[in-house]
Amino acid sequence: MSGCPFWGNKYQFNFNKLSLEDEEGEDKSQEGLNKASKGGLVYSDYLHLDKILNAQELQSEKRGNKIHDEHLFIVTHQAYELWFKQILWELDSVRVIFQNGSVRDERNMLKVVARIHRISMILKLLVEQFSVLETMTALDFFDFRDYLSKASGFQSLQFRLIENKIGVPQSLRIPYSRRHYRDSFKGHENEILFKSEQEPTLLQLVEAWLERTPGLEPEGFNFWGKFEVNVLKGLEEEVAMVQTKQASEEKEDLLAELKKQKEVFISLFDEKRHEHLLSKGERRLSYKALQGALMIYFYREEPRFQVPFQLLTSLMDIDALMTKWRYNHVCMAHRMIGSKVGTGGSSGYQYLRATVSDRYKVFVDLFNLSTFLVARHWIPKMNPTIHKFLYTAEYCDSSYFSSDDSD
Repeated sequence: MSGCPFWGNKYQFNFNKLSLEDEEGEDKSQEGLNKASKGGLVYSDYLHLDKILNAQELQSEKRGNKIHDEHLFIVTHQAYELWFKQILWELDSVRVIFQNGSVRDERNMLKVVARIHRISMILKLLVEQFSVLETMTALDFFDFRDYLSKASGFQSLQFRLIENKIGVPQSLRIPYSRRHYRDSFKGHENEILFKSEQEPTLLQLVEAWLERTPGLEPEGFNFWGKFEVNVLKGLEEEVAMVQTKQASEEKEDLLAELKKQKEVFISLFDEKRHEHLLSKGERRLSYKALQGALMIYFYREEPRFQVPFQLLTSLMDIDALMTKWRYNHVCMAHRMIGSKVGTGGSSGYQYLRATVSDRYKVFVDLFNLSTFLVARHWIPKMNPTIHKFLYTAEYCDSSYFSSDDSD
């Protein structure tokens, strides 16, 4: 007999009586009906396993020289493509919600956050999946590499679509063997990629959403105007306080640091400077969208901004995980082929290494928000009227109501 000493005898548990049988000796594990025996759709048919499990055609085997690890190579890449398909499924659904304006409904906003988070979880899995492929040595890969002919991972249509639909800028793409990336795709696939370049990207849709952040209106709460006044005043007070200190190396260092901070914020409040950085590709969001993102960042503890802040965090997760995926790809390529030319004809490791940069970070502006962190007392305070506005503004506009689900 065993029982918790704090419960006494009331809740004593007899491990000797653990059994699948009830008091009458009947085996409870065998209750129920085997519906599969009655015909209809079954597991293998539902998943089309006959197609999936027979889709591993080893080129080495076709050439009469079956190489064991080619099977792992194929299965791993097929698994990647299936997950890419799921990412596109989630990404397209999120874009539809934004495009239809359904994101104004809080319920749909929660769907967006959940699906973007799901994408980040899939990417996390894909980053880890490299460890399975890396159980194959460079010599193992060399045994069948020549059988791949001109096939290359760069030719993954789905990965290129993910980049386009998230919002990788076409102007910042690294040329592939001195040619436009789309030149590696022919016919229908080339048309699909071109079409995806014309569609609103997730970046553009998020940008338009951020521009509508309540509280940015100059005639309303005017967050940006108040924030600029508070920051510049706060910096002046900091400088004045440091000036009262006796001359020392520490004083000079503090003044130099405050001067740098002031230059950073003067640049932030200069719209023309922002437009210049935007034209160079160093910033991606519009000036007003950046203001909205920073407002959400500062007021993330407010109920109205908690879900939007979760979205911004998940968007950064996607960028970070895509960068990690690229980096793992670079390391694996370097390990497997060294400095040899890639199977598709690119410079291989050198080309892949060039893609691991902020050029391919879509939401780089969200990462840079931390640059503008300030003391909490510099952030404009919300009065009760503004609190009420933030929670009720959307419901004052009938266009915010939708009787239809986003799906």
